[in-house]
Amino acid sequence: MFEPSDAILQARHLCKQFPVAKGKTLTAVRDANLDVYYGKTLGIVGESGCGKSTLARMIAHMEPPTSGEIILNGENIVYLQGEALRQHRQHMQMVFQDPLASFHPKMKIIDILTEPLMNFGRLVRGGREQKARELLEMVGLPDSMLYRYPHSMSGGQRQRIGIARALSLEPEILICDEATSALDVSIQDTIISLLVKLQREKGISILFICHDIALIQAFAHQIAVMYLGHIVEVLPGESVAKGALHPYTQALVGALFSVHMNPAVKLQSIEGEAPSPLELPVGCPFQNRCPHCMEQCKQELPELIQYAPGHFAACHYTANGGKPV
Repeated sequence: MFEPSDAILQARHLCKQFPVAKGKTLTAVRDANLDVYYGKTLGIVGESGCGKSTLARMIAHMEPPTSGEIILNGENIVYLQGEALRQHRQHMQMVFQDPLASFHPKMKIIDILTEPLMNFGRLVRGGREQKARELLEMVGLPDSMLYRYPHSMSGGQRQRIGIARALSLEPEILICDEATSALDVSIQDTIISLLVKLQREKGISILFICHDIALIQAFAHQIAVMYLGHIVEVLPGESVAKGALHPYTQALVGALFSVHMNPAVKLQSIEGEAPSPLELPVGCPFQNRCPHCMEQCKQELPELIQYAPGHFAACHYTANGGKPV
């Protein structure tokens, strides 16, 4: 299921640093390695500020990486420029957290949906209305919305329009950056069901950024867990609840609330605060909050080690068989 030959996109040693005041550097993403597979969903989960969106923006070529490679279908796309970069946009599209902010407020829905196709010369003006109707039908919206403006629609409807616009160019990869976080729970389920349906019909690969591990494990084939700019674990979606190896992933699972949980079971909490990305610690980034921290954790940065097909973890304690050194 997770064979290297099945990867449509490979991110290798991606790093992103931002210069800040007083000559300091903020490290948003550090040595990230990811594979996105054909027709599969990769979820990226982590708390706010861990670097999820920065990683997504680098993969989408909206933010240049400080170092590293992004290989799409065997080609390194990091250095694409000009017309080559413009043509590349057709293969990878993005759905944003706030669709209203990503739409021009004076454009009608028909214009929003067909603009990408017009820009790439894939649609003549006379065919705009028919194509827009097809795109609306694809995401379950009536064609009566064709000549409405985004502000007159609900949040769930606008997000469906965002998905339709992103898929109008028939991309190979769809990147969703917190695409459901601003929606009601019932609407979240509708949007997720829509994405799963479209993926099954079109065979697209999805990169889904989310801070809710309970939501992402419900439909992602594989999940990458980020902490302080590092990817600390990559595991199959069905393994999250009982197969997590990294202490941070285990803590995230232990903090989940469910109305079906045993009242005698107490929710776990993660003590302490994450270090500043301006001053990354030597060694494991999770060391000051980890109950299994060892001396080795304070001195050496752990590398991702494969423990099972599609399952990697970066943890000295795990690598030592769950025993302190």
